[in-house]
Amino acid sequence: MSEYQYYEFLAIDRPLDDGEQAAVRSLSTRARISSTGFVNEYHWGDFKGDPRRLMERYYDAHLYVANWGTHRVMLRLPCDLLDPNVVEDYRVGDEASAWLAGDFIVVDFTSEDEAGEFDFDYDPESLLSSIIGVRAELAAGDLRPLYLAWLAAYGAWERDEDVFDRDVDDDLEPPVPPGLGTLTAAQRALADFLRLDDDLIAIAAQASPPLGETADDPDDLAVWVARLPVAEKDRLLARVAQGEAARVRMELLRRFRGDTAPIIPVPARRTVADLLDNTARRRAGRERRLAAQHADDEARREQAFALARDRRLDKLAEEEDTAWSRVDALIATRKPADYDAAVTLLTDLQALAEREDHDDAFTSRTLALRQAHTRKPSLIERFNRAGI
Repeated sequence: MSEYQYYEFLAIDRPLDDGEQAAVRSLSTRARISSTGFVNEYHWGDFKGDPRRLMERYYDAHLYVANWGTHRVMLRLPCDLLDPNVVEDYRVGDEASAWLAGDFIVVDFTSEDEAGEFDFDYDPESLLSSIIGVRAELAAGDLRPLYLAWLAAYGAWERDEDVFDRDVDDDLEPPVPPGLGTLTAAQRALADFLRLDDDLIAIAAQASPPLGETADDPDDLAVWVARLPVAEKDRLLARVAQGEAARVRMELLRRFRGDTAPIIPVPARRTVADLLDNTARRRAGRERRLAAQHADDEARREQAFALARDRRLDKLAEEEDTAWSRVDALIATRKPADYDAAVTLLTDLQALAEREDHDDAFTSRTLALRQAHTRKPSLIERFNRAGI
């Protein structure tokens, strides 16, 4: 299998100028480079640049996939929109890491699955666009993406038991954000990209308050904005006019949620072992229910088949002589399809004979059929396969 690697970078808050694009171009002559993006695929060779360095200097998002099982996504945000101290609670080794780059923090989420095969059913170029929404969500104070990355890191333990040592069983989960039971489309895409198991999400969501309790109310938001000092509103409006609308929106939502968020009881923190064991029990319970449902469905199908067969045999008992004549007529055509129909009818006559305890009469008539048509090998072969 040949190698395949896909690299994509996005500049969201500020486009790259000509000099910056030239600097990036020096790292790859074949990449598609614009003021807001970089895309390249490698079927041989490798990228000369350092993705960490590019994120620190130029870009706000990066996605990487390789056909040996690596999935990686990085996001850069200003530290005043994503507190590094908050991020620290959700870090897990190389799987969910972060570092500071000046006034920014870069979060780095990775999923490895060496046993898996690269899925060519999706277009790699659609992945980052489906995930990128989590960046704005993080900036607005939604911590679900961080928790999902933390959860996915430990979820990898089910695929590879060597990822972590057993002593992490007792590690406690970080604060559980609200709304894990109702993920956004971008969060769902992130979870899928990080190979996060649905059962593990469901178990984690049991301790997550409903998002409805913390949802933004447009009327409350309007009242809150109206109360902002005029000078501050003027300053924010000037930034919008200068092209910072997205940044201003994230800052305002973050502040609004911080000022108006209801006090939610903090649930007891669970251990990694609690989450994984409960997930295994949930999965096993679902599999048992599915097996029981399959058995019930199979029993119903067999019952329906038996009932239909009994009705068919009841009707056949009323027309048995006609049925034997029909067998003779079908055989006389010498057509393969009619031979099959004759054998099907004989199979029902055999079942009827067994039910009515007339096995000897059936055997006598079928022996006579065999003797009469002994020079029809294809018919005799059908009799043999059907046990007639």
